[in-house]
Amino acid sequence: MKHWILVFSVVFLSACATSVERVSADSTIDLSGAWNDTDSRLVAEEMIADVLSRPWIGDFSGRTGKRPAVIVGTVRNLSHEHINVQTFVADMERALVNSGRVDFVASRDDRGEIRDERIDQDLNASEGTRNAAGQELGADFMLKGQINTIIDAEGKEQVRYYQVDLTLISMADNRKVWLGQKKIKKYVKNAKLRY
Repeated sequence: MKHWILVFSVVFLSACATSVERVSADSTIDLSGAWNDTDSRLVAEEMIADVLSRPWIGDFSGRTGKRPAVIVGTVRNLSHEHINVQTFVADMERALVNSGRVDFVASRDDRGEIRDERIDQDLNASEGTRNAAGQELGADFMLKGQINTIIDAEGKEQVRYYQVDLTLISMADNRKVWLGQKKIKKYVKNAKLRY
């Protein structure tokens, strides 16, 4: 009898144990149907590829003789669910920088930290290694956007529709030089409804 209790206990504890499997960071795993890391990465890559293929970049380079300097502004999450917008912004920044087609200006938070370091250098660094204030690169264009969702649910079925809209705006005259849009539609069956 004790033998069977021991076997049952081992089987029960094995069934309750946490299982962890390492997978590739770029593998696609959809558990709930909600916005996930794959959506963030693919949307960012596709939209940045689109913005870099449009005429504004050639027009600017032809007119000024230099690459445009771009900064990513606010991307708002207006969807029904919590979306970590920072990972989406980071994916876009990486795609922009790695393209080599534009110069990229650090974010407001990053610039504040660098300015603090520059002030510290002013006081403590040697003359030959000191970086002077007032030499920053000004952005020519700002990329802004928003993420929206429409959820349609009936029983245990859902249709999740995501729409990401991005706008590239000229800092010189507020002209919108590019409008990008990416849509994702997911059909989720037998889901625990989450908004």
